[in-house]
Amino acid sequence: MLTGLLALPSQACASPLDNWPISTLQEQGLDADAIEHLAAEIRRGEFPDLHSLLIVRNGYLVAEEYFNGWDPERLHSLQSVSKSFTSALIGIAVERGEVGIEEKILDIFEDVKGIDNLDRRKSAMTLRDLLTMRSGTDYHESGSNSPHDQLNRLSRGWDRFVLDRPMVRDPGTHFQYDSGAVILMSSILRERAGLHADQYAARHLFPQLGITEHRWFKNDEGHPHTGGGLYLRSRDMARFGLLYLQGGTWAGEQVVPTDWVRESTRRQVRFEPRRGRSVGYGYLWWILPPDPSGEGKQDIYAAMGFRAQYIFIVPEHEMVVVVTGATRSSADQRRPIDFLYTHILPAVRRGE
Repeated sequence: MLTGLLALPSQACASPLDNWPISTLQEQGLDADAIEHLAAEIRRGEFPDLHSLLIVRNGYLVAEEYFNGWDPERLHSLQSVSKSFTSALIGIAVERGEVGIEEKILDIFEDVKGIDNLDRRKSAMTLRDLLTMRSGTDYHESGSNSPHDQLNRLSRGWDRFVLDRPMVRDPGTHFQYDSGAVILMSSILRERAGLHADQYAARHLFPQLGITEHRWFKNDEGHPHTGGGLYLRSRDMARFGLLYLQGGTWAGEQVVPTDWVRESTRRQVRFEPRRGRSVGYGYLWWILPPDPSGEGKQDIYAAMGFRAQYIFIVPEHEMVVVVTGATRSSADQRRPIDFLYTHILPAVRRGE
């Protein structure tokens, strides 16, 4: 059974801050046999190298299991799921008036002298362009000596490395996956709020959600790797997903602005079908198609990370799904997206 949760009675709870409200799959309108079948397939290795599967529906934790010796209290690498947390921090900063989404990046770093490869395109680049992976720079992550690999080998100067990148096209015109732009956002918070992203989260996000255990990978300057360096427990990933499902509110407090949640999780960039299941990109969130058996009106959105780290949010069914892992192939890394559509969404009992 899924960590015994299927056998537990429903527990009403006023606030997940103190004790996560628990229910059963059946009581929250999910086919328990279908979810147990999925968990059994993971245990048998049919979906290899996964570490956790959690499902939240209607605000209740209804399924939770850990695989391959993983400990629920152990902090897990989020990889690029970290980017969606970074987006939330930027949204909070925008609401607080500390930065503007249409601000020019070079205006934010006006005190930085001698930036390389200056031209009209770099001068036009905005925070919105970074949030939608359309910076226009040459930053990419393909190959053993890509700009991203070069940055990851640096012990200092991540922000300057990104600011100095050559421009190859006009900003805001072309999607190119760019962790460097997200890493720069920690320096944006430092410039405007006086706090790097890890400190900003410790003040404005994690305490509000009751997240007490967390770790960021940082360079020698104390700059956190906001592109992929956050470590959390799986339950705390689910808390973050539920925060977004609830429009940015938690325990009666507006933690992330509702407008930011809405804008972050809509198709700011639209993809052609050749990109697989992803149909668009928001502000550091991936957009997936709606449940094909549902009404077909509400996109699913997701935080996704290397080696099978996922937070899927399904507004149509009031559901959050968390997966973590350490997959070894790109095909296995994508398989949680497959079983979301083949196993979990079909388990929803319609009309419940």
